Amino acid sequence: MKYVKDKEWLLKNINKNNVRIVDCRFSLAEPEKGKRDYLSNHIPYAVFFDLEKDLSAPVGEHGGRHPLPNVAELVMKLEAAGISSDTTVIAYDNGEGSYAARFWWLLQYLGHEEVYVLDGGYKGWLEVNNPVTEDIPSFEKADFRVNLKSELLASVEEVKEAVEKHNKILIDSREEKRYLGLEEPIDKKAGHIPGAINKPWMKGLRGNQYLPAGEQKLRFSDIDPDGQIIVYCGSGITAVPNFLALKEAGFEKVKLYVGSFSDWITYKENKIE
Repeated sequence: MKYVKDKEWLLKNINKNNVRIVDCRFSLAEPEKGKRDYLSNHIPYAVFFDLEKDLSAPVGEHGGRHPLPNVAELVMKLEAAGISSDTTVIAYDNGEGSYAARFWWLLQYLGHEEVYVLDGGYKGWLEVNNPVTEDIPSFEKADFRVNLKSELLASVEEVKEAVEKHNKILIDSREEKRYLGLEEPIDKKAGHIPGAINKPWMKGLRGNQYLPAGEQKLRFSDIDPDGQIIVYCGSGITAVPNFLALKEAGFEKVKLYVGSFSDWITYKENKIE
């Protein structure tokens, strides 16, 4: 796997000066839980990044439930965590894959390629009795240079164009019930963006681990490998495991609609299927 590292790799490289570990544990139902869990115990040398406070901007009229964070502010936080342009970074969550993938995508967007997701997350780390600590590390301020990869980000205007012209493949990453509009536990409207196909993100993982590249290719075998793809979900979090899986499967032209369905429905003129 190109973007995923296993716990054996991390254990072997945990003490290296050029490796930084980022704890991204989070609970949508209990937003403070991730930080509490981190303070209780975490992988040695890991720093904490909060989904809503660090990896998202405050919620506004548009932009969805987890808008793109301010780039300058995010860079300051990365530098304070000792993450430079030359640092190898590995992010983990509790095993869901989505919160760590959000961090992974953001660094990819900033132009940092040496970033990975820990396969199996913290749950997998604990299962083999790997070391944990409650010590909070501190690092010297680093120099992180941004080389923004705007080609990884789809705007709402681009999604509107895809709906009107059918010139891009829209992938809805939510579970089928939400895609079909049979139920909607979070957002104010139910359904999906017109023309989108459904590829539930959780089917790209098995037992908290990402399926290998060959199996990911099978998941997306009905999609044109040369087509331009835009992935979305409810708020730009669980779409990223699909983004990562598509890249692992060899798809080159993949974009993330960060605002996702929760942004789409804030525009009255936008249709819902």
